[in-house]
Amino acid sequence: MKLEVQIKMNDTLYLRDPEQSELGKNIIKYSIQLIQKSGFEKFTFKKLAEATGTTEASIYRYFENKHKLLVYIISWYWGWLEFQIIYQTKNLHDSKAKLKQVITLLANTVQDDIMTSQVDESLLNKIIVSEGCKSYLTKHVEEDNKQQYFKPYKDLCNTVSDIILGCNIQYKYPHSLASTIIEVAHLQNFFMHNLPALTDFDQTKKEDQIIEFLNNLVFSSINN
Repeated sequence: MKLEVQIKMNDTLYLRDPEQSELGKNIIKYSIQLIQKSGFEKFTFKKLAEATGTTEASIYRYFENKHKLLVYIISWYWGWLEFQIIYQTKNLHDSKAKLKQVITLLANTVQDDIMTSQVDESLLNKIIVSEGCKSYLTKHVEEDNKQQYFKPYKDLCNTVSDIILGCNIQYKYPHSLASTIIEVAHLQNFFMHNLPALTDFDQTKKEDQIIEFLNNLVFSSINN
């Protein structure tokens, strides 16, 4: 029997839980494929309906609009990433080793997780890199925040922040550093492929370079 990873989602993001039906799971699966292929701006519920073999009306029974669907899949990714960090550091007792493992997880190429049948994490990671900021860089970010749409991201940052404090309890900026690690790991990857003048990394050695850079950035900051 295959073990399925279950990520708890904010139920105000959807009208009907997509995890509870085959169509709902396909909506998540194909929305990830379509957004990654063409971008969020060109993504429509009409195209999603065609991909899933259903109607636009059926899509709207699950999600009020495509922005909430984007927030849903991005929030899902942050919840999944927090699960990976907790799982892969639980047997490490040294805080420095834990933090290095976190950096490695953030910088490494993401592989599809066989324990999540409806989500291809490798594709979703690409969406995080290219589209992730669109979930909160909006005019209604304050209202979305009141609805706790960004709680999974905050939980992830809190988890990383606690590991940082384990390395230096006196460090004054654990949350700022945690969010910086996460954003830098993704943005430097994007810059490397699209705006290479903004980075010093060679695409052929990207993971090792980004890991080295983040370790240097993080531990220099913590030690000072």
